[in-house]
Amino acid sequence: MRSNRILLAAAIAAWAAAPVLAADAAPAKSVAETVKAAMDTKADPCQDFYQYACGGWFATTKLPADQSRWGRGFSEIAERNRQVNREIVEAAAKDPGSDPSRQKLGIFYGSCMDEDAIEKAGTKPIASWMSDAGEVKDAKTFMTMLGRLHAVTAPGLFGFGVEADFKNPGINIAQMFQGGLGLPDRDYYLKDDDQSKTLRTAYAGHISKMFQLYGEKPEAADAMATSIIGFETELAKVSRPRAELRDPNKTYNKLDIGGLKTLTPKLDWDAYFKATGHSDITQINVAVPEFFQGAEKLVNASDPATLQTYLKWNILRDAAPALPKAFDQQNFEFYGKTLQGQKEQQARWKRCIQATDGALGEILGQEYIKKQFPGTSKAVARDMIEGVEVAFANNLAGLDWMDDATRMRALGKKGTLVNKIGYPDKWKDYSKLKLKKGDYAGNVLAASKFEYDFEANKIGKPVDRMEWGMTPPTVNAYYNPLNNEMVFPAGILQPPFFSKDFPTVMNYGGMGMVMGHELTHGFDDEGRKFDEKGQLTEWWAPSVADKFETRASCIEKQYGDYEVQPGMKLNGKLTLGENIADLAGLVIARKAYHIALGGKPAPVLNGFSGDQRFYIAYGQSWRELWSDGLTRRIVLSNPHSPSAFRVNGATRNDAGWYAAFPQIRPGDAYYLAPGERVTLW
Repeated sequence: MRSNRILLAAAIAAWAAAPVLAADAAPAKSVAETVKAAMDTKADPCQDFYQYACGGWFATTKLPADQSRWGRGFSEIAERNRQVNREIVEAAAKDPGSDPSRQKLGIFYGSCMDEDAIEKAGTKPIASWMSDAGEVKDAKTFMTMLGRLHAVTAPGLFGFGVEADFKNPGINIAQMFQGGLGLPDRDYYLKDDDQSKTLRTAYAGHISKMFQLYGEKPEAADAMATSIIGFETELAKVSRPRAELRDPNKTYNKLDIGGLKTLTPKLDWDAYFKATGHSDITQINVAVPEFFQGAEKLVNASDPATLQTYLKWNILRDAAPALPKAFDQQNFEFYGKTLQGQKEQQARWKRCIQATDGALGEILGQEYIKKQFPGTSKAVARDMIEGVEVAFANNLAGLDWMDDATRMRALGKKGTLVNKIGYPDKWKDYSKLKLKKGDYAGNVLAASKFEYDFEANKIGKPVDRMEWGMTPPTVNAYYNPLNNEMVFPAGILQPPFFSKDFPTVMNYGGMGMVMGHELTHGFDDEGRKFDEKGQLTEWWAPSVADKFETRASCIEKQYGDYEVQPGMKLNGKLTLGENIADLAGLVIARKAYHIALGGKPAPVLNGFSGDQRFYIAYGQSWRELWSDGLTRRIVLSNPHSPSAFRVNGATRNDAGWYAAFPQIRPGDAYYLAPGERVTLW
């Protein structure tokens, strides 16, 4: 239920430079051979640095059938983490012992793996929900049913979450934002190209097949699919383009409950909140007011049959992974195969690990860190982050577009930054969560209701700054501007990116860009609008803000000109924050690397200088294979650029890259004249 608009905007979502730099500490033939084998040394780095750094790997690697995306660093760590977590949960399922937390792990995972019990239960777990949805008669009863669905974190009409008040970041308030779509983004409904039309036709077929599995006749199921797509298309029409959601000043619209009722008087909010079990919620941020006004008109203009069908669809698609195999497989056929290009569904144990992490992440995390993040790992990582912060501060001093007053405020914000490493210092209490052996759908429902109540009970209360937004096994990292914090779960602090036993320079090579990237999010086009206390306020001098915006607009245009697929270009506005973080993260990581070298030059190894190996490492860290479907989805709805553009786009703006590869000259494909290179941080 957590509102993740801020966290997703600041997540790395892919991974930093692999430890080619290990050779600086101890020349290892196997490392050097691995690095060189992954390269395409026949390619010209001046024309396509990504191909030069990774072409050998591309030529010898195939996308696994059960993946829509596969890369060296992230995928390897994720697979290894899954195996570690599998050992933990299978041991708990086999011998739960007397510890209640261990028992919960065993029960939840065991029920997910009990396919016989799931088949035997059939559709009984959702029968009463579907029946109740069929009783909806008007807008008021629709809102009551919607509240019940949201209370178990099922989707529908809009999103609801909890986050700190942008203007008073010490207090949690409710967050309501646009949503209610079964496809990833509004553009999937509104774009008129052939591929979009084909996807919508496939989506209609998928909806129909799901309802047929539930017992509807083909003609009735087809009509239901048409009704649902029509309803969702109207929601898409009143949704803001995703890029326009990046400005927190435009998505901060705080209302009390009376203001919400005034905004949308024909939606029964008393009925909705009563149905969630939290009728005392009064302080709310409505991120997109015009969306809710449009949704109000749509709900009141729709006949009861349409409202019923829409609610049933949200119940059915949300429950599909916990229903018999026919539902689960059909759900994968569309959302996995058609939409993302994944040829085969992942093994059930992998999906059950993911579900267990989602439901009991901080129980699983406590066991995970014992195996994968022992001893002094946290201290080593903390020292490394401090080195990255020194590099950032040093760089800040030389920015000619920033005045001294704003520079001092920026240093102050950096100085109050909180770093969370590995795992929480305080763990979530799951004692109120009740699970039952052999009842997977029931356990998912119980865990979802527990999570909703856990979040909703925070509204109006002080923010717990010790809380984490990711579980310890997660292979990712994020910056949260409301807490002015960087968070690095143990899941990403793993080889080949990090180890407490690695030489310092190797850890900088592995995690340096990730840390520099996240640090920069505090100063990107979105993060810079929050001060050192996490408050949304303009703390920059107007002239400095104008200079920043001018440079940012150059990045936006530059990336917006990149063509990802024929006729499909990057959305420079949507990806702006992540592109800024990539550009600065690369610069900061290299400077932190030089600090770690203590001023001594790195040796030339295998014909490459230290800086050349640094950039090759950066390129190789992003060596990934993507399906066409996933690429399209990322371009339309994700704030991150595809991997090739994160490498080529960042390096061509970095003066250090040109110094490392002096053969790059005007006229080369990715050459930028010094005056055209965009430098921010």
